[in-house]
Parts: sequence; structure tokens; C-alpha cells
Amino acid sequence: MKKRLFSGVQPSGNLHLGNYLGAIKQWVELQKDNEAMFCIVDLHAITVPQDPAELRKKTLEIAKIYLAAGIDPGKATLFVQSHVKEHTELAWILNTLTKIAELERMTQFKDKSQKDGKEGIGAGLLTYPTLMAADILLYDTAVVPVGKDQSQHIELTRTLAKRFNDRFGEMFVIPEGKLSKEGALIMGLDDPTKKMSKSATSEYNYIALTDDAETVKKKIKKAVTDSGSEIVYADEKPALKNLLNIYALLSNKKPEVIAGEYVGKGYSDFKNGLAEVIVNFLAPFQARLKNISDEEVLVVLKAGAEKAGSLAEQKMRQVRERVGFLANY
Repeated sequence: MKKRLFSGVQPSGNLHLGNYLGAIKQWVELQKDNEAMFCIVDLHAITVPQDPAELRKKTLEIAKIYLAAGIDPGKATLFVQSHVKEHTELAWILNTLTKIAELERMTQFKDKSQKDGKEGIGAGLLTYPTLMAADILLYDTAVVPVGKDQSQHIELTRTLAKRFNDRFGEMFVIPEGKLSKEGALIMGLDDPTKKMSKSATSEYNYIALTDDAETVKKKIKKAVTDSGSEIVYADEKPALKNLLNIYALLSNKKPEVIAGEYVGKGYSDFKNGLAEVIVNFLAPFQARLKNISDEEVLVVLKAGAEKAGSLAEQKMRQVRERVGFLANY
């Protein structure tokens, strides 16, 4: 039997090459051999203030990007988180099983609270890991593709699943995180010590999937490089290593092979070559993206929500009964 797989992206910021190479590209492959469910997690997005019109626009944009990148509605279930009400219902039940200390240990909450103080942080930022756990457990998910920065959340999800099962009897599958090695490699163009981020303050941190050719060339030209001029793939040159990783993943070559092609050449030649590879990838992708209408996306999302909703309701009937809620059906 195929394993069920779940993953999602928030509809905020600009999806970039790091998102594609670290997650979406992997999803396209994983949907072939798994029962894949891909979600646009709009409930997670509102843990920080969002403009309502922009949130709706971004939700549609993310769905279109999924489809343009190769997510196939015939193989995978694509839906919006808020369209399946059971996500929030299960999240509340899991909240009652979660220790405050467990949530306060989450890296994002720790970083934010140290920076801004707890007084300025909404409760949603503290409790969203239980919503993430609900997203996963609701569908008996066996595999969750994640980057290293999400491993902590998978461990909490596993803890909560075991805690529920111990208290109320076997109910949830204990999911396994599938680490994406590629995703861990895509760092910011302006800072090779931090991951490429769609919420970065500088647009020169990332290559957005919607950037035009001139913007790509400008961003790559300004990308940070290391001292010296030799093109080598080495830990001692983290900025160059990052650029070579991007080049390699888009051209399906090993980074060492690419470095060999630039022996005797400088950073300028290398950056021109990298920009060309990125533009050649983005051009057909953006053409597919442009041809996907809002109406087409809404049909896919409606069908996905109906399928996900059916699975979620079946699971929640069992959960309600185990917890002790009085049935109303």
C-alpha cells in the first residue's frame, strides 16, 4: 500500500528557488509513489497579521505554483487548510494534551520572545505547533517531508500522537519526518549562513519563482561571494558553495563538475552561467503559471477539500468518541 504523505506551505511572502528545490521539487517526485496531500496552510499564516485581500491572492498564487511545478491533482490532493474545519477542532484537543514548556522550547517562539518579549507575541505563535500536529495526524500521515528547521515540530507531533494513544487507545499513526537534504543547502544570496527566506527584508536574499529574467540577473550579480576568484566547491567558500548547489540542482549536474567547467574563469563568468540556468528554468515554469486561471485552481481546491474533508471527518468521529464527547449524529 502507498504511504500517506502530508506537507504544506504558508501563503505569505514570495515563494523562491529555495522553496522549490528544498520542497516542491521533492513533492513532485514523492507524489508518484505515495498518497500525497499538499496543503496551503492559511491558518498558520495568520499567526502574524495579514492583509485579507493579499492573503486570498497569495493562497491562489501558491496553488497555481504547485500546479505549474508539477503537482498533479490526479495523483495528489491539493487543498486549503481553512476549508477543512477539522484541522482547528483537532488542534484544540491536542492543545489540551500539550505542555506549555514543550511549546516554549520551540525555536521560533524562543527566538521571537527573546527579540520582542512575550508581551508582544500572540498566542497563535505559541500554539501553532499543535495546529501543525493536527494537520499531520488528522490524515494518518506516515511521511512528512521537512527541512531541518521543522524537525522539532515533527518530534512534538510524534510525542502528542503517542500521548493521545496512551491515554485514549490507539488512534494516530506515528509519522516519520523525511529530511530534505536539498532544502538544507539553499541559503540566502546575501548571507550564506542563513536559509533563503520568503519573508526576508531584502529582495536580494532570494530568487522568487515569479522574478523576470532581468531581476534574476541583477540579483545573481549582487549575490555575495567569497574571497579569491577560483570557482571551487568547498566548505571554506560557503557563498560559492551555495551558488554551486543551486546551479547543480537546476542543471542536474554535480557541483564539482560545474566547478570544473569554470577552471580558469572568474566569478563574473560563473554568475552569468548561473543566471542563464535559472532563467532557463523559470521561463517555462512561468509560462505554465501564466496559463493557469483562477477558475481552474478553484475547481482543484474544491475537489481537494472535499476529499480531505471526508478523510478528516471520519478521523474526527473516532477522536470525539475516544475523548468522550456526546455524539450528535
